[in-house]
Amino acid sequence: MSKSIAERLRELGLALPQISTPVANYIPWTRSGDLIFISGQIPQENGQPAYIGRLGDTISIEDGRRAAELCALNLLAHIDAIAGGELARVRRIVRLGGFVSCIAEFDQQPQVINGASDLMVAVFGENGRHARTAVGVTSLPRGVAVEVDATVEIAF
Repeated sequence: MSKSIAERLRELGLALPQISTPVANYIPWTRSGDLIFISGQIPQENGQPAYIGRLGDTISIEDGRRAAELCALNLLAHIDAIAGGELARVRRIVRLGGFVSCIAEFDQQPQVINGASDLMVAVFGENGRHARTAVGVTSLPRGVAVEVDATVEIAF
């Protein structure tokens, strides 16, 4: 892709949020070689949780996709900070792990987590394609509908 990552974000109408801080006994990310493992991000806007509820109950699939995209945007903010403000140093999004708070009968978790996956591909092109898990859970922190973590390869 010939456009810069910043240009792609602007075209998508997105701005990176401030990075979140841990709310429990963990660190936001860790590094092993050129791989960065980023702790799960919930959908937060202006530091507040968004998309509260469960898929198949109070949250629609489309809102779930938006929640997953917001999780991915929060992941991008962490990646940007780790890469010293140079998202172009990202070699590849290696893996995303998606967790969807849902009722027992809900089986559309992959469609929900596509919100995060689609954003990574829109931002990084082929380097944004990744392995992924999308699972349903009975609840998530702060009552949010979605949480996404990431493994990213960065050129250091």
